[in-house]
Amino acid sequence: MPSPLQDEVSRYGVRLTDEQDAQFDRYLALLQQWSSRANLVGDASAETVRSRHFAESIALGAALREREILRPGARVIDVGAGAGFPGLPIAIVWPQVRLTLIDATRKKTDFLEAVVRELRVDADVRTGRAEDLAHEADLREAFDLALARAVAPLPTLLELTLPFVRAGGRLVTVKGSKADDEVVMSRHALDVLHARAFVVPFNVPGPPQRIVAVVKDAPTPAEYPRRPGVPAKSPL
Repeated sequence: MPSPLQDEVSRYGVRLTDEQDAQFDRYLALLQQWSSRANLVGDASAETVRSRHFAESIALGAALREREILRPGARVIDVGAGAGFPGLPIAIVWPQVRLTLIDATRKKTDFLEAVVRELRVDADVRTGRAEDLAHEADLREAFDLALARAVAPLPTLLELTLPFVRAGGRLVTVKGSKADDEVVMSRHALDVLHARAFVVPFNVPGPPQRIVAVVKDAPTPAEYPRRPGVPAKSPL
């Protein structure tokens, strides 16, 4: 008999193996153990984590696979990874991706390192602000795909994430019902950072959500991202 998570993700055309299902069970247990000390999620109940975090992350991965954005061997970076969503669930289901998780908070990256180690997920974890890490040679314009969830309004998010993405690569983020308005607000940032944005449906339970997919057309100017705090205080 399928587990609750196996049953839930089947609606997205995903079939979890028993081994993957066990990895998610261990992920949940670790999240609940660490949640109070690392402030990982607001509600760490099993039902909320499975539906709101695991299943939605897997649904996003399935949508990206369907559109051939998430490909075997792709280098993927999750910016502001927090508790690991959506990057870690995607790497569990599609282990061919090469994942890097970054977060500015050491307690959160300690948690991510524990999950990666115990679940034996092939992922690199880095601690630091995106404004700083995006200027490091091994990370700058090194990724096929950047993922970000609930990090910042889109104009700020573009500056924090696109410097990690190679020309021709993509940023993908999930936004609410006002996604189109955020894209309009981002016209100047998109122009400065040489990118184009598209909004597509994201059919998951709960409040309306949209996928914003951003295509990077050319290298990011060297001055971006600006110093820590500036993208949020003074968006492009």
